[in-house]
Amino acid sequence: MGFFLKKLVGYLLMPVPFATALILTGFALRLLKRAPRWRRGLVAAGAGWLVLMGNNGVANLLVRPLERQFPAVPELAAETPVPPALAACRLVVVLGSGHADSPALSANNQLSPNGLARLTEGVRLLRELPGARLAVSGPGRPGRPTHAEVLARAAVELGVARERIVLIDTARDTEDEAAAVKKIANGAPVALVTSAWHLPRAVALFRHVGVNTLPCPADFTAAPVPGGEGLWPYLTWDPSALQRSTWAMRERIGWLWVWLRGKTAPAPDLAGAK
Repeated sequence: MGFFLKKLVGYLLMPVPFATALILTGFALRLLKRAPRWRRGLVAAGAGWLVLMGNNGVANLLVRPLERQFPAVPELAAETPVPPALAACRLVVVLGSGHADSPALSANNQLSPNGLARLTEGVRLLRELPGARLAVSGPGRPGRPTHAEVLARAAVELGVARERIVLIDTARDTEDEAAAVKKIANGAPVALVTSAWHLPRAVALFRHVGVNTLPCPADFTAAPVPGGEGLWPYLTWDPSALQRSTWAMRERIGWLWVWLRGKTAPAPDLAGAK
């Protein structure tokens, strides 16, 4: 019950549901002919919140501090030695991010854009670690393949031998994934792959339970542009900006939840990039 209540509260605090609730409350007050000042204010606040969260400049300001917490693993050329911290990893963990139950599609085409980006990075790193295994995570609906299974099939399509893949198909969230990986890793260093905006909270949870974690960000959504972007992002709005704002808000609410329960390692800087 607590898990689903946490998910419900978190969902309702996301930009679109929150703004929708404000607008609908304002219209409900109008139909009831109650609180004329409040109803106008609620509608205006809801609409203004959507406009703000859908702005590209605002979305970048919200998501970039999360994505800059950890550096990306650079390109690994054939003649270039693998960085020692990565070479020590015996497990590459790719956290789940959803898929579509569409049997007519190949596994990679069933994955969400986030999931495909995460898996691609995980496979890239695994190719440099011949002695490591790939752990993929995510539950599924009753009677359907789990997300972990779809990730595993996509990894095989990308050239990973099935015997190198470990499934974590009962973990419902990042906290559960951290506990499961701790048992699998058995103290060995782990390369943790997830979306760059999700990585600060994930690393905190993994390190809290004692997993020796190397952060490996993927799926960057607001990568900085050389020379800067100027004012242009603040003059444009689109659905992708609203999506980035939603991810950023969700991560901050999630971080607050785990921090209140004392389940974090040393806190990342969520207010500004390093």
